[in-house]
Amino acid sequence: MHPNPRQIKLLNRLQGTGSCSLETLAGDLDVTVQTVRRDVQRLAEANLLVRFHGGVRLPNSTIENIAYRQRAQLHAAEKERIARAIAREIPNDCSLLINIGTTTEAIARALSGHTGLRVITNNVNVACTLGQQPGCEVILAGGSVRSRDLGIVGEATVEFIRQFRADIALMGISGIEADGTLRDYDFREVKVSQAIMQSAREVWMAADTSKFHRPAMVRLGDLSQIGRLFTNARPPEPFPGLLKAAGVDCVIAP
Repeated sequence: MHPNPRQIKLLNRLQGTGSCSLETLAGDLDVTVQTVRRDVQRLAEANLLVRFHGGVRLPNSTIENIAYRQRAQLHAAEKERIARAIAREIPNDCSLLINIGTTTEAIARALSGHTGLRVITNNVNVACTLGQQPGCEVILAGGSVRSRDLGIVGEATVEFIRQFRADIALMGISGIEADGTLRDYDFREVKVSQAIMQSAREVWMAADTSKFHRPAMVRLGDLSQIGRLFTNARPPEPFPGLLKAAGVDCVIAP
């Protein structure tokens, strides 16, 4: 399924609240309850939300992420803002490790115009974007390519990444829990992301506010392993205190 703009707005609304009544959604979207009900039916059939009496909620699955195409559309404007904020901080003539994710793909697009970059990545989409940029050298990790998002994972990928020591790791994440744990869905992807974090002098994480309080099955690490966190708005409680205690520089994209 490819959600239309109204359905994407509906999903974005649920990302902020977790659940909502059909009447409230109709008012927010300025449509009839019948229209919302039809949209909800289609989105539920695509497993993008769950219906209950009088309302809907996000699936909040800890074992399976939202499909790649839907993730690429959700919070797209926020991801672009975060990406531009990060790109402004990336100097020319530096080395980068970039992991899998739609947010890191937005960062790759925002790096247009940079020169002298050497990029090591397990994200084919990132490689295709930056590989066309003059003055940018891209090194693509080997391993198994996931058809759903063109991410490269596996033990061969981990070993390949461990050869390098880059200036900055640019990381996306699926969820940050209330105890400061960083989580993702695929243990193979997590193994590669851990290797990326260990192979960089600095770790910068990009996470829009929908990632806070979002559960996922596999532990990647914790906030103390991050130097800078880029997001689109002030994180909800208890994250401001957790970030301060962990010594993380929280940058809110303008």
